[in-house]
Amino acid sequence: MSLLKELITIDDKSEVSVYLQITNLIIHHIRHGRLRKGLKLPGSRELAVMLGINRMTVVAAYQELEAQGWIEMLPKKGTFVKANLPVLSPKQLAGNVADFSLPEQPGFNYDQKRIIPVAFSDFPPTDKLAFNDGFPDVRLAPIEEFTRCMRSLSRLSANKKYLQYGGAQGTLLLRQTLANFLCDTRGLSITADNILITKGSQMGIFIATSVIINPGDEVIVGVPGYRMANLTFQQLGAKLIYVPVDEDGMDINAVEKLCEKKKIRLVYVIPHHHNPTTVTLSPERRMHLLKLATKYRFAIIEDDYDYDFHYSSKPIMPMASYDSKGNVIYIGTLTKTFAPAVRLGFIVAPKEFIQTATYFRKHIDMQGDSLMENAIAELYKDGTIARHIKKSVKLYKERRDHFCDCLQKELTGHISFKVPDGGMSVYTTFLKHDLKIISRKAFDKGLIMKDGTTFDVGKQQFNAIRLGFASLNFKEQLQALKIIREVMNMKL
Repeated sequence: MSLLKELITIDDKSEVSVYLQITNLIIHHIRHGRLRKGLKLPGSRELAVMLGINRMTVVAAYQELEAQGWIEMLPKKGTFVKANLPVLSPKQLAGNVADFSLPEQPGFNYDQKRIIPVAFSDFPPTDKLAFNDGFPDVRLAPIEEFTRCMRSLSRLSANKKYLQYGGAQGTLLLRQTLANFLCDTRGLSITADNILITKGSQMGIFIATSVIINPGDEVIVGVPGYRMANLTFQQLGAKLIYVPVDEDGMDINAVEKLCEKKKIRLVYVIPHHHNPTTVTLSPERRMHLLKLATKYRFAIIEDDYDYDFHYSSKPIMPMASYDSKGNVIYIGTLTKTFAPAVRLGFIVAPKEFIQTATYFRKHIDMQGDSLMENAIAELYKDGTIARHIKKSVKLYKERRDHFCDCLQKELTGHISFKVPDGGMSVYTTFLKHDLKIISRKAFDKGLIMKDGTTFDVGKQQFNAIRLGFASLNFKEQLQALKIIREVMNMKL
């Protein structure tokens, strides 16, 4: 407990006796949290040697502290800071420093407005239903297989190295496994050198954008579009240029007209199950965008966050699989495959870009969770994830069909929506009711849903939300829709 030697400084010139100085200082540091509740203190003899004083002086200080209720001395166990500290402040001792609490404002200057505020979120309460943005049902996740694999790997002596620093690009095992998987499922002709493992797609977007753009660069995004990506671009100093999204995805003709007039640095596109509208970028528009990227030398961030969850037919191959010029940065995530808490995503790009992105990643995060990365790789190799995806796609398709039928039957005339070809949510526009009011009243009745302002841009207001169906079973879907009906003053 050498900390006490640093915390207790005895003033030989003070008129206050030494034992009271010790008492006073220990109380002071307990109050300020430096000596936590339940902490075992050194014995009187040990502390006396540490402070270079007579043991009986320490005994007197401990007796005083115990009398005041700050510590407890347990036979054969030792001396401890009490878990239940005195409610009333003890008598002020000479030389005691007044209590303080950490101030709300820092004692230095910084530009608070430089950081774009983002709404905080916490784990959803278990007593409420939630229409999330389109997340998997975590109740289906193969957690037992995952934890079993983690335990198995952690026992192997050869894997002890993964507890050390290293592997900022991601473990070689996961990158090799993922390269094979992406080649087989998406037609990406890549190796492990073309992959950087990230903690989710959001980190991938931030890293890739940070490498590509400079403050003031112009970035094209869709409208309505993915808010978190837009905020990331703005945080990094980009100027956003909005291009409409229709039933065939982003308007690439509008992109071309902009390229003729402006120096475009980056185009951000979600080709499959566009967030928020869930539409798919048509093959013609994909090839058109690739040609424009080659001609005008801009980068494309292809955010393919839930490629595996397509229900109507086989999904169109990613643009990255046709990119022979190296213009596409392909970003994906395992969050939708497994569970949001498993923070694993990836960037696929030319080797040189991946190397630069890895340098940047080390500035914000030295490395990922190497054991977890290897455990996920093993689950890919033994077929666990493939079986989980197959099972989930079948179930989510059933949930999509059931949910869309319920939407049509129960809220017809009050909403508009299109049955999505894939993904985990239905983009729903409310025609007659203000979503801000519906959201507030629904929360009081046990349903969490967004207020319809997420996708608004300037004066353009959509009054629309993504209703995530995948994480709700049939019964929960009906309960959630019943609440919406109730707050809309309808009878179910």
